[in-house]
Amino acid sequence: MTTTTPLAQLSAAGVSIWLDDLSRERINSGGLQDLIKNSNVVGVTTNPTIFAGALAKGEAYTDQVATLAAAGTNVTEAVFAITTDDVAAACDIFRPVYDATQGQDGRVSIEVEPSLARDAAGTVAEAQQLWKKVNRPNAMIKIPATVEGLEAITATIALGISVNVTLIFSLERHRQVINAYLAGLEQAKAAGIDLSTIHSVASFFVSRVDSEINTRLEAIGTPEALALKSKAGVANAQLAYQVYEQAFSSERALGLIKAGATKQRPLWASTGVKDASLPDTLYVTELVAPEVVNTMPEKTMKAAADHGVIPADSVTGSYAAANAVLDALGAQGVSYDDVTRLLEEEGLSKFEVSWNELLDTVQTALTAASTTAAV
Repeated sequence: MTTTTPLAQLSAAGVSIWLDDLSRERINSGGLQDLIKNSNVVGVTTNPTIFAGALAKGEAYTDQVATLAAAGTNVTEAVFAITTDDVAAACDIFRPVYDATQGQDGRVSIEVEPSLARDAAGTVAEAQQLWKKVNRPNAMIKIPATVEGLEAITATIALGISVNVTLIFSLERHRQVINAYLAGLEQAKAAGIDLSTIHSVASFFVSRVDSEINTRLEAIGTPEALALKSKAGVANAQLAYQVYEQAFSSERALGLIKAGATKQRPLWASTGVKDASLPDTLYVTELVAPEVVNTMPEKTMKAAADHGVIPADSVTGSYAAANAVLDALGAQGVSYDDVTRLLEEEGLSKFEVSWNELLDTVQTALTAASTTAAV
């Protein structure tokens, strides 16, 4: 890894850079390996939207689709096979990073089917299936932070499976996610599982908070309201880091850490800037702190590499100002609870739409392959 670039400075400040994208073309071309070598990338996250985009273009999946079609594989089984193969291949590429960081990084995440977001038992069952099929210690299973998901997180961690908790928007839900993780660790410890083998991140979403709150501030339209635009996302994430610091300095957490457990690191998700008037590195440079992950779209990563000015720490001294931002939003009539509840619902809905697009894309490919084979 290089040592003088903005991305290297970000890594040196304690931020693990994960790419928010995965495709077979990126795997096969050497592009993923190149990002590890030259851009300080130490992990990858995926979701149904990413896989739908990857499968909709290029020919990297043609041979596997033809094989699956010839075997009469149904579309759900085909999606399972294709996506887990990509994640396993990426895990192999990242294995040296995983080994070098004692399991902290070198991680590749794969998400449970979005329709299971309100089904704790179904989520745990699919998490086990994905974990078994990928069969790599550096995989992570993504579970949404719904109320039902909290139960699934605890049960999955208790089985010794590493979890990337996704779609966290509120500080209270973040606290509940950490509690679910600690409860899972306690159960794993009681079952005699080596706690050092279990890792987790808590994916706290950033830009979507600004997008929703900005819309509400614009509707209010006063100078006071407009002055608060694009401040909530960063403030909310900064306070999530405070939650992390407090939770993992508790007697409960310290006892588990002494027994070999690792902290559940905050992961900044949705870090691509959606408002063109904002700096394109905003959700990178304003969220620098030790022991965090920033999962970036490649566009954001390139912007940070090109012109990011990386501070040593832009989070730990910010809590009073961040609280003041949230208080000011409340004074303007913007309901934090309403915003975060809506964003969770929208996040789940968007992933379901992407999942259905993924199924449609694969079904079209299977049908085309079967037709071609029959000619």
